[in-house]
Amino acid sequence: FCFTAHTRQHRYTLPIETMAAVAQQYYEEAAQNEQMGEEDGTYIAYQPLDGLQEHGVAVNDIQKLNDAGFHTVESVAHATVRKLSEVRGLSEAKVLKIKEIVKGMVVMEFKTAADALEDRKSLVTLTTGSTELDKLLEGGIETGSITEVFGEFRTGKTQLCHTLCVTCQMPVTDGGAEGKAIYIDTEGTFRPQRLQAIAERFGMDPSVALENVAYARAHNSEHQTELLKMAAAIMSQDRYALIVVDSATALYRTDYSGRGELSERQMQLAQFLRQLTRLAEEFGVAVFITNQVVANPDGMSFAKDSTKPIGGNIIAHASTTRLRLRKGRGENRICTVFDSPTLPEADASYAVGPQGICDAQD
Repeated sequence: FCFTAHTRQHRYTLPIETMAAVAQQYYEEAAQNEQMGEEDGTYIAYQPLDGLQEHGVAVNDIQKLNDAGFHTVESVAHATVRKLSEVRGLSEAKVLKIKEIVKGMVVMEFKTAADALEDRKSLVTLTTGSTELDKLLEGGIETGSITEVFGEFRTGKTQLCHTLCVTCQMPVTDGGAEGKAIYIDTEGTFRPQRLQAIAERFGMDPSVALENVAYARAHNSEHQTELLKMAAAIMSQDRYALIVVDSATALYRTDYSGRGELSERQMQLAQFLRQLTRLAEEFGVAVFITNQVVANPDGMSFAKDSTKPIGGNIIAHASTTRLRLRKGRGENRICTVFDSPTLPEADASYAVGPQGICDAQD
């Protein structure tokens, strides 16, 4: 799902089924739901878990799923039977019954490439605040997937996170998604004063902009994972467009040290990134994570950039788009598309200013 539609009178979202067959019955139901959403102006992009009650699932069982971190019908449909069987109080027979019910509510079959292309056309992107950077990213940060940025200190990673927390609240026509933001801070670099300055730059009420950002400080890697479960509960209650994790790898880097714990670290990091991917697909939000870099011992000391992102193949495979940031002249910075299924390898210049990310200075 993704945030895709905006009118002057209504704010609603249209579904983008990333894993669904576009059957005639589904089209009719989607059109009917969309029409209902237009009438009351409160169309949501996912199905609340309470909808299972209409299909014969007991209220107590729905509450058990909620307590276990499943807050939408989609989250249940995408989970394995083994994972659902771990929910305390649900027998295997009940799990199989629930899985059979959600199969009829969430379409998860094949569709044609033509339909997939139409879905892609409906994707909303979030402006970064820089014209050249938006052009490089073909509109901005993509919703419904994970975008990773990495680079050394003072390249604008955290400033980009702050800017997106504000721009995601703007109308779709202005490069936003009309949704709130969730910010998970693992390094203590979140600054609400910066959000105020960025909001003023875009002509928004700073107090409203701050109210629309849910912030949490993660103190260890386990707490970081717990915060994602809380985020899922929060997003099921309101309209969100962005999840920021700054940085996604810092706590794993300190909680697990040495080669003896490397395997465990990578396994836990993979679980965290899998949850992020699930939230991106389930709620249609843009997931924006920052990553640290280390010196590359295989690289030449005189190479243009002798650093590499940490996390190895685990984070490389989880991220849909990977961007490398590096320093330029003065306050200017350079963004390079490091890996993307759609964007060509290219560079763009931008600047870091008092009001967030902006166009590069001459």
